[in-house]
Amino acid sequence: MKKILIFSLAYYPAQVGGAEVAIKEITDRIAPSDIEFHMVTLRFNARALADEHIGNVHVHRVGFGGAYLSKILFPLLAAFRARRLNKSEHFDALWAMMTYMLFPLVLARALGLRVPYVLTLQDGDSYEKVFERWYIRPFTPLLDLGFRKASVVQTISTYLAGWAKKRGYKGAIEVIPNGASLPPQQEYAPEELEALRTQVGKKAGDVLLISVSRLVHQKAIDVVIQALALLPQNIKLLPVGDGDERPMLEQLVQTLQLGERVTFVGQVERDMTAKYRAIADIFVTPSRTEGLGIAFLSAMAAGLPVIATQEGGLADFIFDSKKNPDKEPTAWAVDKDNPAQIAEAVKNILNNPEQTKKVVANAKQMVEQKFNWESISKQMSQKVFARVLGEQALTDTTK
Repeated sequence: MKKILIFSLAYYPAQVGGAEVAIKEITDRIAPSDIEFHMVTLRFNARALADEHIGNVHVHRVGFGGAYLSKILFPLLAAFRARRLNKSEHFDALWAMMTYMLFPLVLARALGLRVPYVLTLQDGDSYEKVFERWYIRPFTPLLDLGFRKASVVQTISTYLAGWAKKRGYKGAIEVIPNGASLPPQQEYAPEELEALRTQVGKKAGDVLLISVSRLVHQKAIDVVIQALALLPQNIKLLPVGDGDERPMLEQLVQTLQLGERVTFVGQVERDMTAKYRAIADIFVTPSRTEGLGIAFLSAMAAGLPVIATQEGGLADFIFDSKKNPDKEPTAWAVDKDNPAQIAEAVKNILNNPEQTKKVVANAKQMVEQKFNWESISKQMSQKVFARVLGEQALTDTTK
């Protein structure tokens, strides 16, 4: 049995995003008898256990529970914890989940943990935000060292693959996307969905736009709200998620006098997002940048028409009949910061039901074939982990 130590700033149960979901979905599908996964992560809550077993991952938390100082000191705390763990576990490889996890990984290697490692790029922020902020620039030599010395870099999109090359990496790059959350096999009871419609204020004849995202600048929910003002009164918006831009967005709703047409749901459990999608009609998130965009893929898998930009990793699967005439359309692509184009796309979807059905069918088929976790976990085993653990160690690691 081989052992891999993962560096991830956040993990279940309190902190769950695309990267955390990816770790769990992939590790849960790899036989524990083949690879034993350990993780060093931040202790966001003082009540969180210092050590626990979640799925196929042994989770080890460092920090002081919620203190900002914990986050600042995480690279150092994580590196020392990794060195201590290695004395008993003898890790065969390391795995950095997202760019900034190169900080503790490089420090751990400096402390003597000299084993091959994988770098996964899942970053959703822009390249400039990740590498060029004033308080990051002094430390970019550490990041660049981490890039250069990686045994393999895995990215979730073609867009992010370009980052590795920009930072001086010359080795193998594997583009393996995240998987989508496929809809549940059983349908929700009609009365259950009707109760949810009533809760969010959806009436007969209403068209419900939905976004499932953090309420941050990157996701451009402000642009969706502006587009709503250009659409008929029966078209409403349901933002599912929370974030630091929520007060600004709520104020924008009031300024545009859209109070009766926008319902902020806030943060919900992951299984609830599928239920909200089940009562919605169109998924809209005109992101200003995306590493990949799992929420978009999940909406496609659920059979919703999708309106999105083609920024960042979205260009890998958002194909528009006009912008991409050489591909089967999977969505309605709009330029970023363009509410008029969003409004036009909504009208196009509603006014052309047969074309909409074809696009939705294309998208669903694409997601089922290319973005399923079973296939992705096999690719991670064969194309990524095998490079750092040895081909013979991973003849068939997936369950």
